[in-house]
Amino acid sequence: MWGIIPAAGAGSRIQPLAFSKELLPVGSRVENGRERPRAVSEYLVERMIRGGADKLCFVIAPGKTDILQYYGSRLWGADIAYVVQPNPGGLCDAVFRAAPLIHPDEPVLIGLPDTIWSPDNGLQALPENCLSFLLFPVEQPEFFDAVVMDDDGAVRQIQVKQRGASSKWIWGAIKMPGSVYHALHRLWLRAERQDEYFGTLVNAWLAEGGAAVGVKAGREYVDVGTLHGYRAAVHILEQPSAGERSSGNSNPKEKSIDEPVTVVRD
Repeated sequence: MWGIIPAAGAGSRIQPLAFSKELLPVGSRVENGRERPRAVSEYLVERMIRGGADKLCFVIAPGKTDILQYYGSRLWGADIAYVVQPNPGGLCDAVFRAAPLIHPDEPVLIGLPDTIWSPDNGLQALPENCLSFLLFPVEQPEFFDAVVMDDDGAVRQIQVKQRGASSKWIWGAIKMPGSVYHALHRLWLRAERQDEYFGTLVNAWLAEGGAAVGVKAGREYVDVGTLHGYRAAVHILEQPSAGERSSGNSNPKEKSIDEPVTVVRD
């Protein structure tokens, strides 16, 4: 299973930094008896590996070689590849840069490396046989991609940063078969599309008879891409009630989060 991590963004909301925003230290871990800082993107990497990913693809901008130096070629049993997004082109452009690596028979995970969310095993709740979204409840869905569903969980619409959104559930991570990933890629390549946001592409997919499901398994979601979100993440990670944050265990399969919902967006 592949995990695609779009990490080409400039991080303008939290600049100036002397390094890629995905390496922003948030929290810490203990390895071999020594405590060290944790990069914010490590939380997503752990969740993807716990969700079954054995291959990771970081999509980076040409100048973000510090991510390559930090993660190398293998981590926690997962092989790591890198592809380059030469110019800013939005989330869809970044996600589909990995297309040459993805076999149609392999499931795909997609997540955002400047977020921290729980439960850390949330990706395991998503089915592998269809396009599915891990959903989180928020108070201000207009800042995110709100997911509108039927009672049975079938996705009817993605409301992309829409004022007055009719759903308070937003997607924080995605899972799909490789065949669906490539079908979405072909749709995105049409001359009339070239969507910037993944939500607008999904709406086109649904309009043409495609299907997607939403799973309300998410509890806590923090966007660390702003100073306000960074402070909130540090505060949350300091709470002693979270076993993952206090154990310092470097094995992502032995961690858990058990906390109330906290959603932050600047």
